[in-house]
Amino acid sequence: MAEQPGTLLYYLKRSTEFLEKKEIPNPRVDAEWILSDLLNLPRIKLYSQFEMPLGQKEIDIYRERIVERSKRKPVAYITGKKGFHKFEYLVTEDVLIPRPETEELVDYLWKKKEELYFTEPSPLQIWDLCSGSGCIGLSLTQLLPSSVVTLSDLSEKAIDVSRRNAEKYNLTDRTNFYVSDLDSEVPNDLQFDLVVSNPPYIPESEKPEIMPDVLDYEPHLALFVSDFKEFHKRLLSAVLSRLNPGGKLMMETHPLYIEELEEMAKGLGFIGTKKILDSSKKERFFFAEVPPLS
Repeated sequence: MAEQPGTLLYYLKRSTEFLEKKEIPNPRVDAEWILSDLLNLPRIKLYSQFEMPLGQKEIDIYRERIVERSKRKPVAYITGKKGFHKFEYLVTEDVLIPRPETEELVDYLWKKKEELYFTEPSPLQIWDLCSGSGCIGLSLTQLLPSSVVTLSDLSEKAIDVSRRNAEKYNLTDRTNFYVSDLDSEVPNDLQFDLVVSNPPYIPESEKPEIMPDVLDYEPHLALFVSDFKEFHKRLLSAVLSRLNPGGKLMMETHPLYIEELEEMAKGLGFIGTKKILDSSKKERFFFAEVPPLS
């Protein structure tokens, strides 16, 4: 198709070429996502609108956002949202961008809900620990209708984002929010049937290996730990004290440290531990239970 100056296709091509020169991965895809968000059009609809002229305000905003992407700012932070599982969540630079791998954690629990006894009539009490945007806990709350979720995070700004996401899906009456270092500020009488978590688990020594899109923009508080063993021992101890008899834990973790995590959990008294592969065949997810009442 011949491109006409001033049209959607014209600016899409120029933006793609600009991002290519800046060595941005997947430049065309990123240019399309940014434009589809700006025009409030599904990305696939762009292909039927190539000859549509853009107004000067749209052109100016699009250029600004493409320049932001050329500086490695992630697309999700530019658009302020990210699709996750069956939903779409608001994101800011105060929270991690939800990852496809983390969707697999939600999907695993949802598909095994009957096997894991998540279909009981009484409300299922879920704790999303280190909740960030709230994407894990809020997704499960929508997928498991008879559930109530507690979201806790050390970052007050992250809790603000998760509260906005709960409001977006009308979940505030089924959601509790706490700014908390693990369970320190979570009321003592709150106990849970399921704890889910995507905590910080990357050792600080690995920072030089992290791509700049992540290292320069995403919150280090949610990514890195100075001492993996010490932090995760505190986390597991907090979870163990909060799970009801027969309760379950499902968390994302570092594939290189999952063996150490499993041994630590067994030593604390967890049973039924499992290392679960992600779609890349990496041992990314850790599952454990506490003993039921005898």
